[in-house]
Amino acid sequence: MTFHFDKREDFSTWFTEINKRAELSDLRYGVKGFVVFRAWSVMTMKIMYDIYEKELESHGHQPVIFPALIPSANLEQEADHVEGFSPEVFWVTRAGKNTTFEEPLALRPTSESAMYPMYKLWLRSWRDLPFKRYQSCQVWRYEGKMTRPFLRSREFYWLEAHDVFATSEEAEAQVLEDMQMTENVVTNRFGIPAITFKRPQWDKFAGAVYTCAADTLMPDGRLMQLPSTHYLGDHFARAFGIKYVDEDEKEQYAFQTCYGPAISRIYGGLIAVHGDDDGLLLPFELAPIQVVIVPIPKKGSKQAVEKRCRELEKKLRKAGFRVHTDNTDRRPGDKYYHWEMRGVPLRLEIGNREVEQKTATVFRRDSRERIVIPLADLKKKVQQLGVALTEELVRRAKARFTGAIRDARSIEEIEQVLQGRQVARISFCTMELEGEACSDKIKEKTGGETRGTRLDQKEKPFGPCVVCGKTAKAVTYVARTY
Repeated sequence: MTFHFDKREDFSTWFTEINKRAELSDLRYGVKGFVVFRAWSVMTMKIMYDIYEKELESHGHQPVIFPALIPSANLEQEADHVEGFSPEVFWVTRAGKNTTFEEPLALRPTSESAMYPMYKLWLRSWRDLPFKRYQSCQVWRYEGKMTRPFLRSREFYWLEAHDVFATSEEAEAQVLEDMQMTENVVTNRFGIPAITFKRPQWDKFAGAVYTCAADTLMPDGRLMQLPSTHYLGDHFARAFGIKYVDEDEKEQYAFQTCYGPAISRIYGGLIAVHGDDDGLLLPFELAPIQVVIVPIPKKGSKQAVEKRCRELEKKLRKAGFRVHTDNTDRRPGDKYYHWEMRGVPLRLEIGNREVEQKTATVFRRDSRERIVIPLADLKKKVQQLGVALTEELVRRAKARFTGAIRDARSIEEIEQVLQGRQVARISFCTMELEGEACSDKIKEKTGGETRGTRLDQKEKPFGPCVVCGKTAKAVTYVARTY
C-alpha cells in the first residue's frame, strides 16, 4: 500500500486522505459541519487536554463546568458581544413536540454570558481576586465558510479561561501570561511554531478592548489561528454587574480577560504542520502509541520472536512508554504502512537475528533511518530518539515558517508573495480602526488579511503604508487564512 499525495502541492487532498487513511475523523454523521472524531485522534487530543489543563492550573486557574445552554437575555447583556456572535448562534426553542420555551436558549458559542452572571454572585471583595477559572468543553458556532475536520467546523473542542482582576494592569499582565502559556504548550510541547500578534482593532473579539492571538503556517501558505486571548477591560463587568469592594470599602468594577485554546483546531494544525507524504508524524509526547513492536519471525522461530516482543513491551511499558505489539496476521510491509500512516514515532522490528544477537532494530519515523540497538541500552535510547525526533520536527517547522516570510512594499508585491504561498511583511498606516479601509483594499486585491503586530518583538516600519502612502506606524503581516 502506498500514499501518493503531495502535502505542499495539493494540501486539501492530502489532508482529506490523511483523515480517511489514518482513521482520524468521519464526515458521514449526516449533519453538515459536525464531525465524528475517531479513536486515534481522540487519544492524542486527550493527551493535549491533559497537558493544557495542567499548564493552566500551574498558573492558578481552577476547573469549573457550566451548562451548554445560555438564556438569550444573558447573551444580549453586552451589546458588541451579542452583535458579534448573533449570526453564529444555534438556538434551542423547544423540548419534545409540544413544549415551546418562552425564552430561546443559545447553544454555547463561548461562555462569557454563561459564566459572568455567576461571577457577579460569587465575587464580593478584593480578597476574592484574582479569580481564575477554566473549563474544558465544546462550543457550537454556525460557521458559514467551507468546513473541514479539525480546522474549521460547527462544533469544536476547547478550553476557555475566564479571569477577573482588581486592576487593568493585572488583567493586561494576564494577557501576556496567556500568550506565554501558548508558547509553553503549543510550541514547546506540541511542536507547532507560531507568531503571536496583537490583532488590529477591526479584528478583535466581540466586546473586547483588544485581542492577541497566535498564528501558525499551514503547508499551503495560509495562516491558521491557534489560541487567542482577549483583554475585556471592564466592559463585561459593567454589563453583568461584576463588582468588588476594595480595601477602602469602595465598590469598583472588575477587569477581565478570557483565553481560548481550541484543542481540536490545534490538533488539525498538528496534522498539517508535521505530517509528510507518508502520513501523520506525531511528536513523541503526543503519540497515542510511542513505540510499536513488529514481530518478523521466520519459519520455526515464531514462538521465540513473539516471546522477545512480549518481554520488550513489558520492559518499555514499565519504563513509562506507550507501547503496542502488532500481532495481526498482516504482512510486515502492511504493518509498516499502517503505523507510519498514523505517525507512530518509533518502530521496533524483531526477527531471528535480533533475538539471537539480543538487539532491536529501531525505525525512526521522521528520518526513516534504521538503528540497531543492544537491548541493554534500549530504554535510554528510546527516550533519546523520542526527544531527538520531536526536536527535529520543531526545527523543520520553524525553518519553514521563518523562510516563508517576505517583505513587500506594494500591493503588487503582496500579491506576488501570497501567490507563492508565503506571508507578506509590510509597513502599514495604523492598527486602529481608521486603518481598516487600507486592510479591506489589501484583501480585495490579494485575498490576504492583515494579522496585526508582533508581541514578541518591536518592528520599525521600513517605508510608508503600502496602501495609502501615509507615514506607517506599524509593521504587520498579510496572509491568506483559514
